[in-house]
Amino acid sequence: MKPKALVFSGYGFNCEEELAFAFERAGARADIIHINDLIERPALLLRHQIAAFPGGFAYGDDTGSGNAYARKVRNHLWDKLRAFISRDGLVLGVCNGFQVLVRLGLLGPVALLPNDSARYTVRWTDVQNNSASPWLANITKLMLPIAHGEGKLYASDKTLTVMKKKKMIALKYIQGEICTHLSLAANPTGTIEDIAGITDETGRVFGLMPHPERATFFTQLPHWTYLKEQLQREGKPIPKYGPGLKIFENAVQYFA
Repeated sequence: MKPKALVFSGYGFNCEEELAFAFERAGARADIIHINDLIERPALLLRHQIAAFPGGFAYGDDTGSGNAYARKVRNHLWDKLRAFISRDGLVLGVCNGFQVLVRLGLLGPVALLPNDSARYTVRWTDVQNNSASPWLANITKLMLPIAHGEGKLYASDKTLTVMKKKKMIALKYIQGEICTHLSLAANPTGTIEDIAGITDETGRVFGLMPHPERATFFTQLPHWTYLKEQLQREGKPIPKYGPGLKIFENAVQYFA
């Protein structure tokens, strides 16, 4: 039986369709559900194995990115969400969804601040896995795009020490293939210790600023034509899928 993924919707999120598509392409069944419908029928959450908060601009980022949406979740769905996590559910937050998870306090005492550039930054990045999270099983490095203005993770030295000890630092920006190919700096935001994604202590609650759902297909890579030519000359097959899909496949495999 396919695991069921619930993709949160409503009030400024705008990546629900892409996130649901990635889960379904990976072998899950995905339901996009508006937060008002969940508040009316909270038991819907517990009918799923995966819960995902997509990217976008929830409530127009009013009072801070992810803050208003997180307050609505905490005020109306907090007990159900905690129960969902405690019974071995997987939770994903991408970009604005990551900001929601941070505001909910599910990823420790950290904050996501405006980028050093003070600009909304859209580009591709290289990231390296430093975690044993089920979301990142058998993943070493990935190429993923970012699109955000507040992705600079901050944590105190004490918090960072705890996070490292408990292996909560999941992804770090690195000077890898795409950054070298496009002559880009590895760290696009000034985030502390190049951190691009973190987990809770269990590894099952995962938040990241890059968008894996925007790297589902090979042809979404910015240098796919170059890679295609290179592979053809080497007599190798042209892949259909991109690196981001593996994250969603791992979530499905967790419940296999």
